[in-house]
Amino acid sequence: MKTKIVPAIHPGEILREEYLAPLGMSAGALARKLHVPRTRIERVVTEQAPVTTNTALRLAKFFDTTPEFWMSMQTAYDLSQEAEALAQELAEIESLQAA
Repeated sequence: MKTKIVPAIHPGEILREEYLAPLGMSAGALARKLHVPRTRIERVVTEQAPVTTNTALRLAKFFDTTPEFWMSMQTAYDLSQEAEALAQELAEIESLQAA
């Protein structure tokens, strides 16, 4: 397993700091533009909820990015969190090549 150089960043942090803050836009205002409940975006930007495929499609349309951009960040974050949680268990697994 590779050594982690930088911690994975929750996509909510990117949404909050790189998109909403420069626009002076609130999570509620974004939610209205995306036609989703305010709480969905608030939970993402406070890093309490993941970006779902539905939300990724909406964010991509609004910000002129791709859904893969948002989903890749979410996947990287999820993998990082799970690898940390399973570190001891994963260390005990012998790879096929080592066997």
